[in-house]
Amino acid sequence: MARIAVVVGHSRKNTFCEALGEAYVRGAKSAGHEVSLFVTSRMKFDPILHHGYEKPQPLEPDLKAASDAILAADHLVIVFPLWLGTLPAILKGFLERILIAEVAEPLKQGKYPKPLRGKSARVVITMGMPGFVYRWFFGAHALKMLKRNILKFVGVSPIRSTVHGYVEGVSGTRRENWLANMETLGREAR
Repeated sequence: MARIAVVVGHSRKNTFCEALGEAYVRGAKSAGHEVSLFVTSRMKFDPILHHGYEKPQPLEPDLKAASDAILAADHLVIVFPLWLGTLPAILKGFLERILIAEVAEPLKQGKYPKPLRGKSARVVITMGMPGFVYRWFFGAHALKMLKRNILKFVGVSPIRSTVHGYVEGVSGTRRENWLANMETLGREAR
């Protein structure tokens, strides 16, 4: 059985992103996996690095719990909406706050730590535009940035992705299929 940490990076509560995260959790739990869910809109933490990379801030209890779960996990799932072409600021702040403690000091010493080595991940992105337009015309830039510049940088591999486009315009049946797919991915810990 796998240990899984699911992060829903959204600033609003009760979103389709949250429903996708919850569907993954249901599937994972039904298969006996150990799973933790972290929804940034329901957490209490300051997403701003007030001292940049020079002086890490102590983690608030919600961030400490997320950090511990992520470090202990075998598999990570990150779900977020595409906003202004990239991650919502709350998710970027969440990742910076959690990862800074793991990478800041070694980087100052010229070392490149891989605190999440041996972990796999799935990135799930929702958006208003059709998914093929995002991948083909825009080059899936936010997905590539998250995979290469953040997750691979700290050692995560392999990284799989799911893109759900035109979220507001699809039928209820299509959304139900996406939720069912997330449950299947959760059962398989993929």
